[in-house]
Amino acid sequence: MTPLSCSILSFFQSSERQATSLIDLLLRASPVAKFVLILLLAFSIGSWSIIFAKLMWLRKAERLSRSFLSHFRARSKLSDVYVAADDFRQSPLAAIFLAGYDEIANQMSEGTREVRSLESIGRVLQSAAIDEVTKLEKSLSWLATTANASPFVGLFGTVVGIIIAFQGLSTASASSIQSVAPGIADALIATAAGIAAAVPAAIFYNALLSRIKALTAEMDRFTLELLNFVERHYVRASI
Repeated sequence: MTPLSCSILSFFQSSERQATSLIDLLLRASPVAKFVLILLLAFSIGSWSIIFAKLMWLRKAERLSRSFLSHFRARSKLSDVYVAADDFRQSPLAAIFLAGYDEIANQMSEGTREVRSLESIGRVLQSAAIDEVTKLEKSLSWLATTANASPFVGLFGTVVGIIIAFQGLSTASASSIQSVAPGIADALIATAAGIAAAVPAAIFYNALLSRIKALTAEMDRFTLELLNFVERHYVRASI
């Protein structure tokens, strides 16, 4: 057997031993430590589920919003945009446009080609934008809670584990570091689990929030652009 093969074999054997020792620590953990680890696992699974769902949702919303904006700017009539708006339903811009178009249609229902109140259209567009931002930010509070609470939950498990370890030391026949080392190692797993759950939640919370803010700014710009379009074409100038 070559030296390289021996190194690879020893690496896998060492990894297997570490995995086995880690499993042994988890199995020997106290009920409190197991409860803390299960709670942190639930936090982590919930966070990753939200992260993947939000990433896919935002990617689609951003792509459809770019397409819809290009389609909107290429048309000279709102009715033409309205006909194709159903193809961009998951775009926040399309949802804002549809809400505004309905208000414009209501104001022009008497057969005129003029809108009665540009301010009311602006309020409808603003309300629709708020609804879309609320949808985009849904479940982000779970990521924030996981990022803030998980380290403290893990710390709680660690403190309880160390207390249990030192209580065992008081009843042990020999007082040495070897008698408390397994208990302390068991307790520190909770801290590691808390950090492992908190770090991805914090990173992706900030990343997702940044993308949502960019999309919110795009919605605000589109609202102003749509109002300008309505004012140019559907509001009679008072000269």
